Formats: sequence, structure tokens, C-alpha cells
Amino acid sequence: MKTIIMAGGKGTRISELFSDIPKPLIPIENTPVLEREIISLRNQGFTDLILTVSHMADKIISYFGDGSKLGVNIQYYIEETPLGNAGALFKLKDQLTESFLLLNADAVFDVDFNRMVAFHNAHGGLVTLFTHPNSHPYDSGLIIANKDGAVEAWLAKEDERPKYYRNRVNAGLHVIDPAVLDQVKIEPETIGTKDKNGKTIKVDLDRQLLKPLSGSGKMFCYDSPEYVKDMGTPERFTSVVTDYRSGTVQSKNLSNKQKAVFLDRDGVINKYVGFLRNIDEFELNPTITDAIKKINSSGYLCIVITNQPVIARGEMTWGELEEIHNKMETELGFAGAYLDGIYFCPHHPHKGYEGEVVELKIDCDCRKPKPGMLIKAAEDFNIALESSWMIGDGENDIKAGIAAGCRTVLVNGEGSDYKEGDFGQNYTCKSLLEFVEKML
Repeated sequence: MKTIIMAGGKGTRISELFSDIPKPLIPIENTPVLEREIISLRNQGFTDLILTVSHMADKIISYFGDGSKLGVNIQYYIEETPLGNAGALFKLKDQLTESFLLLNADAVFDVDFNRMVAFHNAHGGLVTLFTHPNSHPYDSGLIIANKDGAVEAWLAKEDERPKYYRNRVNAGLHVIDPAVLDQVKIEPETIGTKDKNGKTIKVDLDRQLLKPLSGSGKMFCYDSPEYVKDMGTPERFTSVVTDYRSGTVQSKNLSNKQKAVFLDRDGVINKYVGFLRNIDEFELNPTITDAIKKINSSGYLCIVITNQPVIARGEMTWGELEEIHNKMETELGFAGAYLDGIYFCPHHPHKGYEGEVVELKIDCDCRKPKPGMLIKAAEDFNIALESSWMIGDGENDIKAGIAAGCRTVLVNGEGSDYKEGDFGQNYTCKSLLEFVEKML
């Protein structure tokens, strides 16, 4: 599979730190960022690379050459005139005979691309977008998708967005079938020339090629917590360097075992009101955003594990539950916190009640105290359950955690000291924030 890396950006915002080298050659711990990314790709079997270059192209070509010193094959497409971030794809069209990776060198990434490609092949779409949560979804481009991951709407920063939304941000990494290039009427030979108004004809990847696929069922989200971060400002560059030094960048690659903090929802994240049926009754607990931000920065994934029998009982629709979870993600996002995943069980074992959804009235494997949701999350994110925590405010949360092989914490609201006790592996604490401050 070919990998095209867009490496032609000027890096204007970070030029105050590195004015004499192109952004892909900016060193992190004495190694250019693009070299780190190429090595990661090579180690995964992606060795057929095309770099599209423009700004200071000669320095990039001089450094990497044909790629042989890194064990890869590198071709270059030099944009003498800027063609937009997708113009080069049309110039390279004859070489693109099968799906290819399209990566943005403006981002620092370390991703298990074999997992992403497998997802792309399994879903049979034309495009797979790498999407992830971040700490500022309110000013990021958002992707709205259905339960199968098919993209329904693409919201740029300037687009109006719903009141509540899932924290799902496009990261600029893609698997693309070349048939996408035939979806728009663009003649390759016209790209880079002047139109009748004297403007250079360019092609915008997002607006002209990808966004129009929304709602077609041909573009899917690959949701992942792996490391992808823009380093385009001095502040962000400093953050990326810190992450490299701590090992965070490399460890987040899903080929490595992850560790997670699993959280019950009601009573831990939001105030307990019994069976929550009304979105207006959803209210975050006072210290939860601080606690989740600490989890986000700790190296642990933060994943919600919640029983929601209100679906089986016919007291709430799937859409209403999704909107509550969107509210949860939106409010956390405004505070700079995010969740890496949400798993819920809609089932309930007791039948025979008016209004119930009969097909959901089953004795399932996912309803806590059974460990099914934790096991599914572990499969999805390659989580080492023995290195992870299950935190909840009830006995069933603790029993589910123990059954999955996790360490557990009972949030009991009484401010107990940490101690092993009632449930074998269990610790107790007053709040999630107390736990993360003492134990992570």
C-alpha cells in the first residue's frame, strides 16, 4: 500500500523557533519529526512512500534522499506552484491503483495503521477518517456519524453546530480509495493554472473531496485514542517534546497494551438522580472535569461503562440516550476534558412490564456485574485489564471490575482512606478526584 505524506506546508506559526528549516525537519530529541513518522510507518510494513513537497523542498529531499537509509522507498512530487492540499493527488492519479494512506505531516502522530487499514477494508467505504476526541472540541472541526461509524455530517470550525455533540475530531489521517478522485469533475492538467479571474486553480481535500461524501454511506470514522497532535505553535511544540520525553507518543500506539480507568456514569460522572430519563436532569458532579483531565494526562484511557436499562424498559429511546451522552461530552469538552470511549448496556433481564422493548429483555453478558463491556473495550483498545481500574458507586461496578481482572475503587461519598477491603481488590474513596490525586 502506498503512503502519501503531505509535507509542503510553510509552518508559519512555528517559524519563530525554526525559521531556516521546513516544518517536517523540525527536530524532536535530535530527530526530525518526519523521520520519526517514517520509521514508525516502516516498522509497520509501509515502505512505499510519496512525499508531496513545496516549501524548502530541496532541504527535505537532501535529508531523506531515496529513503534507503531508513529502509523505505521515497518518491517526491514537487509543487512548484501551490496546488492546495489535494492537488497533487490528481497529478499522481496514474500511480494510485488501490487504496492508499494519506497523512498530514503538519501533525505529530504514532498510529497503528494496520488496524486502521483493516477497519477500512472491513467497512468497504471509499474513505476512512482517523477521528479522536480532544481537549478543545468547541473550536475544532467535528465529524457527526451514525452508530455504524458512517459519516453523516462534516462540521468545519465556521459551521453552525448542534447544542450537544460527540467529541469526535478529524485528525488529518486517511485511508482513501482512488475512486474518490473520480467523484469530482477536476481535470488534472488544469490544476496549478490560472482560471478566468487570474487565480491559481487548487484543490481542497476537505471541502471538495471529503465533505461532499457526508451522508453517502461511503465515508467512515475510525475512532482511536492514539497520539495525533498539531505542533504548529511554539506552545504546542513544547507540549509534543514533553510527550516524546515521557514516552506518551509511542505508548499510545494501539499495537502496545493500553491501561484504562473505567468509570461508571450515574453517581460518578453526573449527579445521581435514580433512573436518568430527562436530559435536563443530567448535571456533572462538581469535581469531575478536574478528575478526568488528570486521567487524560496520566497515560490512562478514560472509558465510561454504564448500565442503561431505561432503553429496555421503554422509558428512553436510543436517540435520547445518545443526546444525553452528547451533552456529557460537550460539557466535559468545554472544560478541557474528554472521554476515550462510552460503552453502555441497554438490556434488562426481567420481562412482563408494560412498554418494555421485548427483544432487549434478556440476560446478557454486558450488564454489570458481568464484565462484558470491559472485555469489549479491552478488545477494541488493546487494554491490559490487570493494569486498569474500574471505578463506580455501587457493588455491581466493583464486581464487574473484579470479574474483568481490574483493580477497583468504590466511590462512596464518605471520604474513607484508601484501603483494601470489602470486595477483595477494592479501594474506597470520597470522589474520583480524590482517587486520581492519590493513585495515578
